Amino acid sequence: MSNKPVYVTRPSLPPLEEFVPYLEQIWENKILTNNGPFHKQLEQALCDYLGVEHLALFTNGTIALVTALQALKITGEVITTPYSFVATAHSLLWNGIKPVFVDIDPVTCNLDPERIEEAITPQTTAIMPVHCYGNPCAVERIQETADIYGLKVIYDAAHAFGVKYKGETLLKHGDLSILSFHATKVFNTFEGGAIVCPDAKMKQRIGYLKNFGFANEVTVTAPGINGKMCEFNAALGILQLKYVDEALEQRRKVESHYRQLLDKVPGISLLPVPPETDGNASYFPILVSDDYPISRDDLYQRLRDSDIYCRRYFFPLISNMPMYRGLPSARPRNLPFASTVARQVLCLPIYTDLKSEIVDEICALIAGTSGL
Repeated sequence: MSNKPVYVTRPSLPPLEEFVPYLEQIWENKILTNNGPFHKQLEQALCDYLGVEHLALFTNGTIALVTALQALKITGEVITTPYSFVATAHSLLWNGIKPVFVDIDPVTCNLDPERIEEAITPQTTAIMPVHCYGNPCAVERIQETADIYGLKVIYDAAHAFGVKYKGETLLKHGDLSILSFHATKVFNTFEGGAIVCPDAKMKQRIGYLKNFGFANEVTVTAPGINGKMCEFNAALGILQLKYVDEALEQRRKVESHYRQLLDKVPGISLLPVPPETDGNASYFPILVSDDYPISRDDLYQRLRDSDIYCRRYFFPLISNMPMYRGLPSARPRNLPFASTVARQVLCLPIYTDLKSEIVDEICALIAGTSGL
């Protein structure tokens, strides 16, 4: 394998020399945080790029999730997916909320909208779906159920930066959508995140909550947290936006290359391209079925032995982790599709500058193992 090792992702970074003038401005004005000039500039630039009216920046996506639940005053039980990164459910526990896991649709890997209603109890206050791999949830059906039962909808949209559904931003759905700008994401600020807000009033409330609850110098309105993005991260984000369209296009080319080479490999299934969606190629998952000559974990190890570091996103299920597996909704018999996908999934390397010959070699190893 050339250019060893090959990791599941590598962060996209702008030319270092272009970032230096931003650092010089920070050194000159001595404003490092607390809604500084770069922070304000990035908030507006992201609103313009993403096609949303209001957005509040955060130090990371997890703190944004925790704060979103506080902003909507969510309590009791929240219906969510077991098939996600742990931060989704952890944000509920940190707020003293009970997660209620519902199975996924095996085609999309998103929360199954037809299973939500049966999980609603008098204690249910919200639904927290995840746009898994950037693929849109069944947003219309989920909203319909939420409206019938008077529930809030908070989307974990950590994978969904720049995704459009039916010609419009996917982030407009639900009461709030949460983004992550972690180093592994298609748009990164080293670390960072954001809450997409429906109106100025909600943005103001979120602004108070992420700054210890301060409304002004002497007035604290709520038990807030320190979730502010600093000027270094905001400055990088401004520069990253200059290159994000090019980065997304390169990722889509890598995705297309994988699909072309792996589409007919026996025992390997690819998730279908979601309809009416302009995706972001944030991940490239494959499913290793029982028809493949070796198990998913054996293929994972064989790739690692060749210095190809794939990841089993998402395995184990959140519902199998010690702090959740005692919940009635976490029982494996309640989550058959999520359990199957978690046992089969393998996310292959995908990033902006992944060379086509490396994709060729990865696919040749997978196809060769299948006997193709």
